[in-house]
Amino acid sequence: MKKQYETVIGLEVHVELATKTKIFCGCSTAFGGAPNTHTCPVCTGMPGSLPVLNRQVVEYAMAVGLALNCDINQYCKFDRKNYFYPDNPQNYQISQLYLPICINGSVSIETAAGKKKVGIHEIHMEEDAGKLVHDEWEDCSLVDYNRSGVPLIEIVSEPDMRSAEEVIAYLEKLRTTIQYLGASDCKLNEGSMRADVNLSVREVGASEYGTRTEMKNLNSFKAIARVIENERERQIEILEDGGEVIQETRRWDDNKEYSYAMRSKEDAQDYRYFPDADLTPVVISDEWIQEVKDREPEFQEAKAERYKREFGIPDYDISIITASKRMADLFEETTAICQNPKKVSNWLMGETMRLLKEKEMEPEDLTISPENLAKLIGLADKGTINSTVAKEIFEKIFEEDIDVEKFVEDNGLGTVSDEGALRDIIGKVLEENPQSVADYQAGKKKAIGFLVGQTMKAMQGKADPGMVNQILQELLN
Repeated sequence: MKKQYETVIGLEVHVELATKTKIFCGCSTAFGGAPNTHTCPVCTGMPGSLPVLNRQVVEYAMAVGLALNCDINQYCKFDRKNYFYPDNPQNYQISQLYLPICINGSVSIETAAGKKKVGIHEIHMEEDAGKLVHDEWEDCSLVDYNRSGVPLIEIVSEPDMRSAEEVIAYLEKLRTTIQYLGASDCKLNEGSMRADVNLSVREVGASEYGTRTEMKNLNSFKAIARVIENERERQIEILEDGGEVIQETRRWDDNKEYSYAMRSKEDAQDYRYFPDADLTPVVISDEWIQEVKDREPEFQEAKAERYKREFGIPDYDISIITASKRMADLFEETTAICQNPKKVSNWLMGETMRLLKEKEMEPEDLTISPENLAKLIGLADKGTINSTVAKEIFEKIFEEDIDVEKFVEDNGLGTVSDEGALRDIIGKVLEENPQSVADYQAGKKKAIGFLVGQTMKAMQGKADPGMVNQILQELLN
């Protein structure tokens, strides 16, 4: 009988925090600056420079820890993790090994089998390294230190996940929670959230864990799902052939859908950790923890419950809208202006989701203002513009957030509801399409659709379709 295997997965998730400045200096954390322009002696590791801890980093780390049901270590400190790498200017990274800021947390995720709890072993604060840029044309590697010293938290889960589906549910829960807190934008495509996957397999029913491998710096949910499936199969194949899985760090090539070994077994002692002599321990008072707790927002679950009670929109709409803080804010603020939650929900679920997918954007990238979306809904409701024109204008405000009323006026997009003018145009359409008129009068009622289309075309889309339909039926009958 063929052996059955169980996959055991734990994650280390790195999240770049949304501070304006770096963790130990005053340099900007803004994404996308010219190479080595957001740097100073501290974040480039110059001898004699001294780090000073950014208070906001501690507050964000605490806020995330509290939201993930962690205990806060009220006495925590920083350690040096020693390793040589070209993008690590000091030859050590300032991190937390012995006394991390948060421990013993958990999150609840939805799985096919129902709710499941995933343990959080710890959350620690640390600095990011720089970035190597490999120039194949010049056959050299260049170093950009803009990212060096950008504040990170690393969220280390317990090995509680058993499938790619559970891993994605866990990551989505983390991302939504952290975005609601405003602690990070969690944009995987910009590297502000990235995951290392620790995975092993064992026979179903075994109590001991198998030998794990680690896949580094994965920054898309699709890549993570592919990695898990690929690595599971690779390990099972080794065991089935009588071999042994080697504990190692592997690199995933998403284009080739293949992983290869980077380095063999590593452990804490490999890094020769010791307490950082330049940074004093962080002492966190009960009052400080309470301050952070008091600033907690309404999280997704509570928001979803309230939407159900207050707005009466479908559960599916609620789950999509509340999955993104930006989308939820846009929904609430627009609804507060136009008092029409169903219409707002329809625009977000329809045109907004379509354009986000088409342009490969995240909901957090939305720049539409609630005022303009409310104006658009109002104009469409009053019949000032028809649905076709409304969709065209929506594409404009999606891209540029232009003033809707001014745009309608400047471009003459208001609906033509002058009955006399409409009758004249429809009369011409009927004259030019005798076959469709004959078809309709011979009982082919669908022919009216073509005539409506021709009228709308003649009116450049600015007629009221309902009125067009009504006049056509009257004249044809």
